[in-house]
Amino acid sequence: MKGDMNGAEMLIKSLEDLEVKQVFGYTGAAILPVFHALGKSSIGLTVNSNEQACAFSAAGYSRSSDKVGVAIVTSGPAITNTLTAVADSYGDSIPLLVFAGQVPEHKIGTDAFQHINVRGIFEDAAKKVILLSNGADIESIVKDAYYFAKSGKPGPVVIDLPLNIQQRKGQYRALDHEMFSSTYGHENHPSKKQCRSFFKLLQKSRKPILYLGGGLNSDGASRAIREFNELFNIPFVNTLMAKGLMDEGHPRSLGTLGMFGTPYANMAIQETDFFFAIGVRWDDRVAEKVGGFALNADIAYIDINPEKVHQIRSERHPKFSFIGDAKTALEDLTEYAKQENIEIDIREWQEKTSELRQKWPLDYNRSSKSIQQAEVLDLLSTCISDETRITTGVGNHQMLAAQYLRRSKPKSFMTSGSFGTMGFALPAAIGVHYANPDAEVIAIDGDGGLKMNMGELHTIGSLGLPIKILVLNNHGDGMVRNVQTALYGGEFTGTVRDSDISLAEVARVCGFGHAKRVSDRKELRESIDDFLASRGPSLLEVITDFDEAVYPKVPPGKPYREMILRPYIRERR
Repeated sequence: MKGDMNGAEMLIKSLEDLEVKQVFGYTGAAILPVFHALGKSSIGLTVNSNEQACAFSAAGYSRSSDKVGVAIVTSGPAITNTLTAVADSYGDSIPLLVFAGQVPEHKIGTDAFQHINVRGIFEDAAKKVILLSNGADIESIVKDAYYFAKSGKPGPVVIDLPLNIQQRKGQYRALDHEMFSSTYGHENHPSKKQCRSFFKLLQKSRKPILYLGGGLNSDGASRAIREFNELFNIPFVNTLMAKGLMDEGHPRSLGTLGMFGTPYANMAIQETDFFFAIGVRWDDRVAEKVGGFALNADIAYIDINPEKVHQIRSERHPKFSFIGDAKTALEDLTEYAKQENIEIDIREWQEKTSELRQKWPLDYNRSSKSIQQAEVLDLLSTCISDETRITTGVGNHQMLAAQYLRRSKPKSFMTSGSFGTMGFALPAAIGVHYANPDAEVIAIDGDGGLKMNMGELHTIGSLGLPIKILVLNNHGDGMVRNVQTALYGGEFTGTVRDSDISLAEVARVCGFGHAKRVSDRKELRESIDDFLASRGPSLLEVITDFDEAVYPKVPPGKPYREMILRPYIRERR
């Protein structure tokens, strides 16, 4: 629909044209025109308990779909509240649009009430920061920002909206948004020579491994890597951000790699002779030192981020590397392999990796009097479906969830990877629900992380959202306590909570129809069954072992061969 509109109306109409169905926000004086226009639109609005939660909900929406989440907040402290969530999304390459109110243009730089230099704060934490000025084409900027956020290496775009720009009248042109999507639609394709070079390396290999990262975590890229591996049946490992993009129940899956990876993934990586890394950033939780990782392997690397590819080229000298979209590159490699009838013989390696899985299974302290977080998650894994969407907080429960919850579909496991932000699980689950309204959504968090955004219990309860929250309560910050035990002999400062409030009681006050606290192992299975069967908002709080730690563990700075298994993970003969 064309016609005269003010800037706020143009912004909302642009989002409607982009088929945005839901936004997350918190209002204030400097963003009132946008909220007024939003109230007259077809777009749904969820009002979170604070602005950080708005942005995390928008990120959860993006992470669990192929859409772009949108957060709308006011100026000053409101936009600074979103900084952590924006930086979190930037680190994990999550597309996001954040609109922030701003003082009128003539007051910028005058110490006006609730003015802040948004560009100065966000320029290192966002993919792009835009300050709208007089004469700006709001429609073009919004539509372009949407596709820019999704393009290349995805990331958040922050748009600063001075109040006078929101109120200024102008002509809405109803530009076809495909003209903006096509700007970022160019694809690089590996040449036949490059394909030939890649398969020469693969055919020479006897112990190949696929190393799969979050750059593949979309429906299209997931299909592409599955179709590629249907031809070759290569054992594969995944990063935390890549859970579910290939079926972790598949015989060739070795699970999550890294500091808290599965024993068999970390063992196999020491033996591989060909390491095909796709959509990964080689972070320090997987490769403490890039130059000391999988030293016996030839490397092939595909990623869309030129800076990362150039870094790996200089540090590891891969025999094959390609800068471009992983989905496109994999489709081209698959087509070339079919045309050239490429085959490999890795039967001995397939048998060896299967043997590693059988001989070195995950395990935990089964003799403890206290409930183990690993025990709860191992049990939960038998009760949920492939369609269940999981969000986690950060800490021991996050690593144990990665170990024990095998996922078979992309975008079914959402967590804060690069930034490791406590307080992620609850607001992200809200976004996941709105992007996938028919799916079961479970937020898994610790007691420390849940308190970081505990206001979202009220958001969920007051709206009656059918989100299930599993709280693994070890009375403080278990992962940091584990480090304190190793470094300071168990002298805990700042990681133990002397007070013991019932989070289940808090949930009931917030409108949860089902909220229970359990500390007796005999009640655990029935409690989980009741929790999963409940309708509407539900919370299960499980009191878990104060001293539980995550194993296996590769100590910081150490090679994989120094992985610590502890007494619970033993070789089975």
